[in-house]
This record gives sequence, C-alpha cells and structure tokens, in this order.
Amino acid sequence: MKSIIAGFLLISTFSFAQNFTIKGFVTNSSNESNLNVSLLEFSSQKLIKIGVISADNSFRFKSIAKGEYQIKISGVTINEVVSEKIIIDNQDITLLPILISKKENQLSELKIVVQKPMVEVLPDKTVFNVQSSLSSAGLTAFEVLRKAPGVLIDNNDGIIVEGKSGVQIYIDGKPSILTGTDLTNYLKTIQSSDVDTIEIITQPSSKYEAAGTAGILNIKLKKDKRFGTNGTASAGYAIARFAKYNTGLTLNSRTKKFNLFGTYSNRFDNNYSFINLNRRQSNTIFDSRTTNVNQNNANNIKAGFDFFKNKKNTFGMIFNGNFNNSFSNANTRTPITANGNAAPSQILIAKSDSESLSYNVQTNANYRYVHDNGQTVSVDADFGKYQNLQSTFQPNSYFNGSETQILQQVNFAMRTPINIQILSLKADYEQNLMKGKFGVGFKTSVVNTNNVFDFFDFSNGQPIQNFTRSNTFKFEENINALYVNYNKTIKKFGFQIGIRTEQTVSTGDLISTQANLNNKVKRNYTDFFPSGGITFNPNQNNAWQLNYSKRIERPGYQSLNPFEMQIDELTFRRGNPFLQPQYINNFKVAHTYKYKLSTSLSYSYISDFFAQITQAEGATRNFIMQRNVANQEVWNLGVSYPFSPTKWWDVYANVQASNSSYTGNDANFVSINQNNFNLYGQNTFSLPKKIKFEVSGWFSSPSVWGGTYRTKSLGSLDLAVQKKVWKDKINVRMALSDVFFTSPWRGDFAFGDLEIRGNGGQESRQFRINLSYVFGNSNVKATQRKTGTEDENQRI
Repeated sequence: MKSIIAGFLLISTFSFAQNFTIKGFVTNSSNESNLNVSLLEFSSQKLIKIGVISADNSFRFKSIAKGEYQIKISGVTINEVVSEKIIIDNQDITLLPILISKKENQLSELKIVVQKPMVEVLPDKTVFNVQSSLSSAGLTAFEVLRKAPGVLIDNNDGIIVEGKSGVQIYIDGKPSILTGTDLTNYLKTIQSSDVDTIEIITQPSSKYEAAGTAGILNIKLKKDKRFGTNGTASAGYAIARFAKYNTGLTLNSRTKKFNLFGTYSNRFDNNYSFINLNRRQSNTIFDSRTTNVNQNNANNIKAGFDFFKNKKNTFGMIFNGNFNNSFSNANTRTPITANGNAAPSQILIAKSDSESLSYNVQTNANYRYVHDNGQTVSVDADFGKYQNLQSTFQPNSYFNGSETQILQQVNFAMRTPINIQILSLKADYEQNLMKGKFGVGFKTSVVNTNNVFDFFDFSNGQPIQNFTRSNTFKFEENINALYVNYNKTIKKFGFQIGIRTEQTVSTGDLISTQANLNNKVKRNYTDFFPSGGITFNPNQNNAWQLNYSKRIERPGYQSLNPFEMQIDELTFRRGNPFLQPQYINNFKVAHTYKYKLSTSLSYSYISDFFAQITQAEGATRNFIMQRNVANQEVWNLGVSYPFSPTKWWDVYANVQASNSSYTGNDANFVSINQNNFNLYGQNTFSLPKKIKFEVSGWFSSPSVWGGTYRTKSLGSLDLAVQKKVWKDKINVRMALSDVFFTSPWRGDFAFGDLEIRGNGGQESRQFRINLSYVFGNSNVKATQRKTGTEDENQRI
C-alpha cells in the first residue's frame, strides 16, 4: 500500500485546472445600470454562462474551457450587441472596449429570470443551491447540510463527507472558530432562508488551510448585489411535538461606489429529543432512557459595506453576530439489574436542568486589488469572540427495585463558562507567469480559550464548591502558514501544484488543586501539506481529474483537558492530553460528462484516527474519551446526476458507496470493516399556476460512527410544495419532513468488557410553512434579475 501511495504522490505533483478567463469593458452611453452579458457557444448558440456588467462597466467570465464563443450584451434601454467569434486556445482573452447605444423605442419593463439548478458540479467543488430546494424551507443551516450531496449527519450530530469525518466548516469563505457542540449549536441558529449556497470542497488546494481531513463545507450566506435598494422579509412556523417560529429581514442598497447590506434573523423553538442506552458492565445491566426538551431563543445579525474606489480597488467591512439563550430539561430513568436477574435491584432517577447564554461576534476588514494584467491582491484582518455561560443542576435519586423507597440522593451542580478569542491576518497574491497562474500567500492566527469548570456538592440544600473537582483550563494556539500554488494549461491538459507549510504552537494550562502530571500540555510542530492534480479535457463533453492532497485534523482544546467533566451520576467525560493530530492522504479521480453526470472514486488513509471511546471506570461508572487507537482507510465511489425527463420534471440523484476499515493499535479496540451506501434523491414537478411540488429523501445503510459504534440503516422521506403570488413577490412554501419517522438512529458499541446498545432521535417529523416577500426600489424595477451569485458567474 505504501508503494501505491508513493506512486500516486509522484503522479500528483501536478494538478487540476484548465481555467481561462474572458474579460472586457463596455462604453455605456445609455447610462443604464442593469446590463446583462451572456457567453454563448458559437456554433450551437448554447448558453454557457450569464452575468452582469459591474459598477466599473467591466465584465469577466472565469473557468472557460477551450473553444469558440460569442458575447451578447442586452438590457432594457439598449440595442443588443453581439460580438464576433472569440477563440480560446492557450491563454486568457481581453476584448476591445464594446460600444453600446440607447434604443429609440424603449420597452417599459423586462424580466430576466434565470433558475439556478439545485446542484452544480464545478471543476473544483460541488455547489448546492439551497434556495432551489423547496424542502429546505424552515430548516436550520445544520439540517440543510444533510441534503447536500455526499454529506451525512451521524447519530451524534457529526458531519461525514464521502465516508470521512473531520470536515472543516467555513462561513462566507472563513473558517469557523467554533468546534464540536459549540459549532453544531451555532449552525442550528442560522436559518435556511439566510443561506445562499453550500460549497462542498473535498480536495482543497494549498490556498486553503490544511485543517479538515474530510475537506471543507463553505456555507455562503445571502448577499444581494443588485443596484438600488432591495430586501426580503420572511416568516416561518413549524409544528411537531412543539411549535417553532422564525423571522428574517434582509436589506441591501447598492450604487456604483457603495454597497451596504444587513441581515437580521431569529428562531424561537422548543425541541424534543430522546436517547436510550442499554449498557452491560461488570455483569450488570444499566438500562438508561433519557428524554430532553431544549428551548432556544436565537438572534443573528450581519451587516457590512463595500467601497468601490475604482475598478481596481475595493475596501470592505463585515460584522457577524449570533446571540442565543437556551434552556434544557432532561429526565433519565436507569434500572440497574444484575446479569441473569429479572428485576432491577436499584433504579436511578436523574434530572439535568441547564441554562446557557452565548454570543459569537466576528468582524472583518478586507481589501482587494485587481489589475487588467492578471495581478490580484487580497488582504483580510479578522477578530472574533465567543462566550458561553452555562450552569447545570443535576439531582440524582437512587430508589429500590420497586421504586417505592429512596436509598440515596446525590445532588450536584456545575458552572462552565467558556471564552474564546481569535485574531487572524491573511494576504494572497496572484499573477500570470509563463502562461500560467502563480499564487502565494500567508496567514497567521492566534486563538486564546479560557474554560472554567466549577463543581458544586449540596449540603442541606445549599451548594458548596468542591475544589478537588473544579478546574480552569487555558489554551493558546498560534498557527503560522505559508503557501505557493501554480497552475498551467498545456493543450488539453491542466496542471496544478502547490504546497502549504503550517507551524502549530500551542500550550494548554490546567489550574486545579489536584496534583496532575499533565497540568501543562505543550505542542510545537511544523508540517508540510502538498496538493496537486491533473485535468484532461478531450472535448466539450468530457472532463477528467486526478487529485491528491494531504490534510490535518488537530485535537480540540477541550479534548486535551485532562480533567473530568460530569455528564450524569454514572457517566463523565475526560480529556486526553496525549491526543495527537490525525493526518490524512487523499487521492481522487473524477469524470464529468456534459457538465452534469459526475463520477468520482477516492481513496483516503487516516493515521492516528480520533476514535470516540467509552470505557468502564470501576463497577458502575464509565467515561468518554477521544483516543488515537486506530488507522482508517476509506474507499468511496460517488455518482451525481441532475437531469430533466420532461420540461416539467427535474430530477437530482446522488449516490455514495464507501468501504471504511479501522485497524486498531490498541488491544481493546476491535478492528472494523464496514460497507456503507448513501442515497439522496429529489424530484421537482412544475405544475400549472406556478406551483412546484417536490418529493425528496435520503437513505443511509449500516455504518460506523466514531470508529467504534456500528449504526443501523436510517433515512427520511420529505414532501414540499411552493406557490408564488402577487407578481412573484410573495413565495409560500409548505413542507412535511421525515414522513415515516425513519431517521432515528440505532447502534451497538464494544470496547474491552463494556457493551452498549443504543438508539435515539429528535423531532425530525415536522410540518413547516414559510413565507417570503421580496421588495425593491421602484427605480430599478425595469430589470429584475434572479441570478443569485452574479459576480461569480457559475455555470448554468
């Protein structure tokens, strides 16, 4: 296997990308601010891309393959202009200025409507257009991730992409400072109505940070780029066991010099969940059954501006804020039975009442310079702060087997405030070099975290702090990175090669009254992350790719904290100061046919895999810890295909088949080999009177979670309908999710002499209704575009 990997590595020193650019400039004598530019295939006049003329009267089409093309410029008040034949061979094209003139007899109004496909398969990523999925209405950003191609959510809210965990979440192109439960809770406060697209980047180039063994999921929030003042107001209601509400407002005002934008959204809900764990330990059965009701009051704010000094220089600032207040009430009943007995000897009744107040704010200042000769410079400075103030009260009562007498009461409370601060600076530079594109950049970031764990016993109903079980864990991490990247096209082949160097310096400091040999956790290591690939485009209908990349997944700060954190009377979580980073080598070959049918085969080898281990502690207690106990190999075959059987029926299908094998390096770890099959399908029907009906669903066969839990198959069937009224300004969507309630999970676990059988779920079966209203300045209503990402000009 090592020789195979080495062979692939040598082959992959060059990479993927046959990207040419067509750019031009117009002389606009009509002074119309809303012009559309289209790129057509010359012979067939097939539409390849569509965009708009920017504020500086320029336009640009990127990622264009070799061929013969034609430019068409149109607008309400101008005479249509069609260019001569444009031939792309081995270099970018810059057109001569194009003169456009005003029509003598103008039309009063024109609507240009471009319906984006739900999924776009691009050379370097897959784009999931959230607003094109009807059943996404009323969901959170976290729930929408399950609908993205190749993405699976496991039974512990872990995100799996192409059979691998360890995905890195980006928000608007920037990595999130949150991890684990904090990140999951944050994504659950973002509404699907605020999400424009989700980009699935499984083979990031050296320009991206190396973190994320499964690649990157970039969640891009909405940002209206139309000229004038525009906005969208939305409201939603959902009902399951409990009711849920959300509202949102987006405003945008754009001129040739300035773009101001702002978004506010909220979500108020109660959520029910359950988890049942039957644990066999030391010849005793603990049959734990827990129900939980969690109340969330979440508010999200985003505001910013762009200043277009001229066609080359752009300055901007962005503020993002999330504020959430949540309350959780859990009830657990655990009969404790000796193995072989019919009746329990004791029954533990436990409660857990917690309150959490959190906020997450991030500010960004950015600058971008673009020159006609291909030089680009971008600089970003970011500051972020996250705080979570959580307090928990857990009363525990042991009853006799018939639950008629209290044998013992153990009550305790915890206060666990978390503070995180991050400061980062990055800069990127690109220029043309030897008929290719050369890029270089750097990034430095500093993260400081302060985690306090205060434990309280109760005496006569009064809390008394237990200093032997309390601690403070401070963690500081500094990552410095440099990268270089180069891509070039030679005839029908595209090559890319890049390397990224990252130095990680971290210190974990445990402050407690107990003597602990692991009070200080220091790390200082430097890694090199090569990436590369080759593309081959024999003709317009076929594109081949071969890619390689190396990536890393660093332990979370809380995973390194060696102290114990109580979950309930019998279960606690313990950090592992010796947890090492896990590394992954990714190889992928892919083929795209007619820009639609995409097939890929990938192989990944993960060393020092983070396994989620539950281990016995004495006769009755158990603890959860992450450990490097195995290496993982993953083979994954993926096929995605959007097609239209008729004009009124659109279909999208995505299939992922994988094999995961975990080879243990611990005597207690049982090596696992598991085949897995995942399917996502969506059918959208365009009915009369502008009604759309959608049937979608997903299925996952038995799989492995965390390297240790074998889970059973699960899935969901969703229905949705959409109707636009009042000149398409009001959009009404209704959806029913998980119709047959088949998404709850079931799984088995074994480690040493500990065995667990479990199942759990939440309010996945819901009825939702959402309304959105689009409004805009009457001065720009003459041309209404529904193109979404106009400046990126994605392939239609």
